[in-house]
Amino acid sequence: MFLFRRNGPRATVDEARSRTSGDRADAVLLDVREKPEWAAGHAPGAVHVPLTKLISGAALPAETEGRPLVVICRSGHRSQQAAKLLTERGAQAVDVEGGMNAWAAAGHPVVDGRGNSGHIA
Repeated sequence: MFLFRRNGPRATVDEARSRTSGDRADAVLLDVREKPEWAAGHAPGAVHVPLTKLISGAALPAETEGRPLVVICRSGHRSQQAAKLLTERGAQAVDVEGGMNAWAAAGHPVVDGRGNSGHIA
């Protein structure tokens, strides 16, 4: 169940992981942080498109087409912006409350650009 806030619907990190991981994944986890942040540590299986590219009109990768998007950043601010932008473009998108900071604090996996244990930058 998503939380509804003034800025739109939000998912908890547990909801985000449940919806985007494993055999029952029905959504794509979209990480909108910048490249150095992504390389330091991200959720396994997440798709990376920086918010700056979305703002400049970049298209989403093919693996996201027609699928709900669960948008994440470091703390939740950029992901709110991205979810709003994507919703305005016709996508079904929610952001993750607390972002990757909350993801890591909840004990969910974080990997670096090489697939090793990562950290949140």
